[in-house]
Amino acid sequence: MNTFIILLSLAIWGGVHSILASHFAKDMFKDILGSFYRLTYNLFAVITFAPILYLLVILEDQSLYQVAVPWSFAMRGGQALSALLLLVAVIQTDTLSFIGLRQLFEEDNPGRLVTRGLYNLVRHPLYLFSLTFLWLSPSMSVNSLVFNIGVTLYFVIGAYFEERKLLRDFGEAYADYKRRTPFLIPGLNF
Repeated sequence: MNTFIILLSLAIWGGVHSILASHFAKDMFKDILGSFYRLTYNLFAVITFAPILYLLVILEDQSLYQVAVPWSFAMRGGQALSALLLLVAVIQTDTLSFIGLRQLFEEDNPGRLVTRGLYNLVRHPLYLFSLTFLWLSPSMSVNSLVFNIGVTLYFVIGAYFEERKLLRDFGEAYADYKRRTPFLIPGLNF
């Protein structure tokens, strides 16, 4: 039952998150929220994700494995590197705009296609490094495994819809970028 609860909560969150990221919802809510849309969207995403994390803590769980030292240190090092690269990817997207703060002080621009830095290696470094951070955990329980699988599915499905939106927004520039840059894994292009 816990598996179902975790996957259902992720599916509901992911569905709402994806709908709110659509052009339709963005245009509708921008009329109401104006320059506060992006910041509100991000705050809503974080606040509504917190109950899912709470479920992972309160639901009955069973350990699957615990990686021993020194390998656990190597995995924690991989997580630290993933967190650092995730931060770099956020910075490369223009952190203030990503969070929604720049829009409060400047006119909201449609954005630009980021293809430099980590985005030159993979199209979705935010997803890639979030996933490597999750999967490199040296301890795994049934609930965390289900959570990791659910988040992985959400990222893959979300990336599909995000790419459709980016093709609509940036046209041939994104199509060219997509042809030459791997999806999530360097050397493997979808």
